[in-house]
Amino acid sequence: MAGEAPKKPKGTAKVVAAKPGGAEPMLLSGGNPQIAKGYGDAPVQAYIAAMPGWKSDVGRRLDALIARTIPGVRKAVKWNSPFYGVADEGQGWFLSLHVFTNYIKVTFFRGASLQPLPAGQSKHKDVRYLDIHEGQLDEAQFVDWVKQASQLPGERL
Repeated sequence: MAGEAPKKPKGTAKVVAAKPGGAEPMLLSGGNPQIAKGYGDAPVQAYIAAMPGWKSDVGRRLDALIARTIPGVRKAVKWNSPFYGVADEGQGWFLSLHVFTNYIKVTFFRGASLQPLPAGQSKHKDVRYLDIHEGQLDEAQFVDWVKQASQLPGERL
């Protein structure tokens, strides 16, 4: 129709207006925050703070559960996703988070070894996914999977 802006092609990035000083990160398609690669808690907290809507609260809860379950957990943001690993850098990463439009995807890199299996299958034989929708976090099961995953060989990425 005349006067309407053309629709944005699917899969393109959504730009969020920056606050003065450029403090607000861009949200990519699906609402995933674009955060610069970095190691430690600070970039992970920046990612969580930029998660849109209810996902930010769930992201804070997931991060707190992981940190409480795995003392000294190693954190990083790579490829616009938080990664978690055991304190010994040689052990690799055991899980990551990623924001999608309607859910948060938790990737367990050795998820095929977890009991019970997380529901989401992957084209990679070792990987399993947990999709967390609003109001659907089973904290006890998540913590159990985090404990199990942290004891398995991690992914070196």
